[in-house]
Amino acid sequence: MATALIGLATVFVFVCGANDGGALLALALRQREAGSVVMIGMLLAAIVAGPALFGLAVARTFTDRLVTTQERGGQLVVALGVLVAVLLVLGFTWRGVPTSVTLAVVGALGGAGLGLGSAPSWTALGQMLAIGAAAPLVGGGLGYLVGRLARRAPTTGRLPSALRLAQIAAYGGQCLAYAANDGQKMFAVAGVALAAAHAGPLDLPVLLLLATVFAAGALTSVRRLARGNTFNLAPARPWQVVSAEVASSAAVFGTAGFGMPVSMTQSVAAGLVGAGASQGARRVRWQFAVPVLTSWLVTLPACFGAAALAGLLVTVLT
Repeated sequence: MATALIGLATVFVFVCGANDGGALLALALRQREAGSVVMIGMLLAAIVAGPALFGLAVARTFTDRLVTTQERGGQLVVALGVLVAVLLVLGFTWRGVPTSVTLAVVGALGGAGLGLGSAPSWTALGQMLAIGAAAPLVGGGLGYLVGRLARRAPTTGRLPSALRLAQIAAYGGQCLAYAANDGQKMFAVAGVALAAAHAGPLDLPVLLLLATVFAAGALTSVRRLARGNTFNLAPARPWQVVSAEVASSAAVFGTAGFGMPVSMTQSVAAGLVGAGASQGARRVRWQFAVPVLTSWLVTLPACFGAAALAGLLVTVLT
């Protein structure tokens, strides 16, 4: 079991990089205000420093509140849930539609626990769903407000320099928000794998390894995601990108204090829609919103159902 969990954790971190990291980089690199090496370095530095800066409260929500990995069979629940989540997310990412890995993991862990006879905490699951659904709404609303404010910014000779600094700062805020909240699902899965292997805590060498695998995933998908539906939701003008980055960071940071995981990719997409709508509803390309919204709606129930069936099959066979 330990070997399987370590392998699954490695694949899971790679998929998080392909889905989450690729989406963050694709948005940041559209304006090319900083080199790709700098952007990747900022994201990886935030991930490595995340546990020290923000703790692991969100990670423990997966392992202690939704399912209890200390109980007998807990590691099997995680292994089965992660496997199902990875397969579904890979399908969406390959089509250029970054879905919510957080929703996938929450649904798959709940379904796997139910199928294996270890029912999840329905209270924790309900809280995750409620806060997870609110985060994109908050991101969209903030994107609209920031976009409106950005339109009122005075035009001066120094605006290009100010805009460049604003974009770098907004992207840095996104990186930190990801490490504080959404990225902690990687810490949760890696922590369970390390516990199964009796390999100790998430120390610096482990975090550096996680960041390396995450970067590899991000680099494999960034171009595909940049051409996908999410980044065609609205014209990616500089202030709209900044507005979306600021809005998504605020939404994700705000929920980290509750110890509840939310999706950065959902918040980014909602922020883009809000920023585009601040210039008029016609600025939003609604035809591209359908596959994005569909992926969100399908992810959790599909993972829950598939993991529950897989858990029942494992129970019958063993």
